[in-house]
Amino acid sequence: MTYIVYDLEMTVRRKKGQIAEIIEIGAAKVQAVEGVLGIAGTFQSFVKPVVAPQLTADTTSFTGITQDDVNAAGTLADVVRDFAAWIGSEDYYLCAWGPDDQRQLVQECRQHHIPTDWVVNHNNLQKMLSKIFKLEKHQQMGLKPALEMLEIPFSGSHHRALDDALNTAQILVKLFDRLQFRRNKLTEETKLESEVVYKTDYFENLPFAGLARLIPDDPNPT
Repeated sequence: MTYIVYDLEMTVRRKKGQIAEIIEIGAAKVQAVEGVLGIAGTFQSFVKPVVAPQLTADTTSFTGITQDDVNAAGTLADVVRDFAAWIGSEDYYLCAWGPDDQRQLVQECRQHHIPTDWVVNHNNLQKMLSKIFKLEKHQQMGLKPALEMLEIPFSGSHHRALDDALNTAQILVKLFDRLQFRRNKLTEETKLESEVVYKTDYFENLPFAGLARLIPDDPNPT
């Protein structure tokens, strides 16, 4: 079995009515090699936004992603095709930290008529950790506090897709024996997970946190 831990970075939108677009996909492939679970490969690609092609200064400041990065990238359709090919045909679970990346990914794929049949067996590692440690309902721990609690040093840069995916993958590896993965399939009728906003000094559950993940609900989902 293969575990694909992925993360998205999106454009920052401050004004009402603006939407966030994916501008980077990063992922780590977790597999057992000679009986030892570890990271067997990585994927990273910038994505060219099409609704608002020009990145704002806020987006570059928040993510470190530049206009040149996205100008040289393929569209979401191109990158999703490459990502699905990299995942491969072996049975896999898709894993993300929190519900927001799946929601954004599926919403944009549907908007641009990009196949989503590969979005299967999707698991929210943030929710799984909350269940293991019996956190109160709607108290979802942020990635950084989770790493600190598990004594896993953060490596790389925050708000970069591959680095966040790699750090999330370290949590999966450390908690693997306690995690219960679920099989599922995405349908046109699937209601994607949405959580109540909640934050304390140690716990957070902010849908599309840090502005980069703030998007309005699509009134006309495709």
